[in-house]
Amino acid sequence: MSRRDFIKSAGVVTATATLVGPLSTSPLAQAAPAGASKKSDLVSDVAADITGGKPTLARTFGVHAGQQNCSLDELRRLWRYVDQAGFDWLSVWDHFYEAPFIDGNGSCFETVSALTLLAADTRTVRVGCLVFCIGYRHPAVLAKALATIDHVSNGRLEVGLGAGWYELEHREYGLPFPAMGVRHNQLDETVQIVRGLLTQSSTTFAGKYFQVQNARCNPKPLQARLPLWIGGGGEKRTLRTAARYADGWNIPYVSPEVFRNKNQVLNQWCEKEGRDPATLTRTVNVGFFLKTDATAAEAERQRFLTQWGSQAEMLKGGMLFGTPKQAIEQVGQYFDAGASRVTIALRAPFDWEALQGYVEDVLPAFRKDAT
Repeated sequence: MSRRDFIKSAGVVTATATLVGPLSTSPLAQAAPAGASKKSDLVSDVAADITGGKPTLARTFGVHAGQQNCSLDELRRLWRYVDQAGFDWLSVWDHFYEAPFIDGNGSCFETVSALTLLAADTRTVRVGCLVFCIGYRHPAVLAKALATIDHVSNGRLEVGLGAGWYELEHREYGLPFPAMGVRHNQLDETVQIVRGLLTQSSTTFAGKYFQVQNARCNPKPLQARLPLWIGGGGEKRTLRTAARYADGWNIPYVSPEVFRNKNQVLNQWCEKEGRDPATLTRTVNVGFFLKTDATAAEAERQRFLTQWGSQAEMLKGGMLFGTPKQAIEQVGQYFDAGASRVTIALRAPFDWEALQGYVEDVLPAFRKDAT
């Protein structure tokens, strides 16, 4: 798979309300109580369950750190720092090899194990994965792991589920990698099984790709509704799926202008689904190429060009360059475009000085008016 394909398909995640049986119409519609006039009534109730009564529109900050090319001790140091530094979100990814691919020989820790340790190492930050690839684990087995991790985290888990894009990982690990349309269909089945096991006393599902019979998952998560996310920017299917099923939407590596446009399309899909757009949380991941002085910042820009090669031109609008103080304006543009969270994507080796500068300069710039 090319890097262009990676950018287009990475982070494809989805979520759904409880539904047992093959996907036909929106679970939100099927689950609506008798007498309900609109799906938006149910969606609003769901959002109220998650946010304590009203949609969360606060400006928040996250860190997305791939568990690759560093020691476990260094990862744990980062996790604990993020937890104590004032961030709201901390996520891992789901890979067997480094991404972008180099040679496959670098360290890359397995995701369920790493996320469990992350949950145990932290105390306040919301934790999760962007995203679990549905081709790597049976959905029922994944659901069991998620329920356990929510207990380890004391109810702080949020989860992305994705159709997968890393063909090399599938092939070399002996896992099927069907066409994208098939993977999307598998994703539809996966989210139904996962949601069912996390919320129902037992789940029976007879899908084309996955089946479970009277499957039970106990104990249930601590959260009454464990938030599930969809990510990506496909306007015909991905954003429609987000509007129909998701608790939150995330898109990586796009400019504020592109984010605004995608956000507007998502609003249109929400309206078509009879859903209040305000009940769907919107977030963006941005590349972190900041340095604390101008000379080093220019060198960091060159590192970005080397890392992403021919795709750098397409991606540069979704990266933070310069110094932390210079990044304040671009971060603000994402919030103005409708994002409720800006998440910086980190890859080892971690630049602790630049990260500290971001914490000291950027976070207070958007929180001073809220205190």
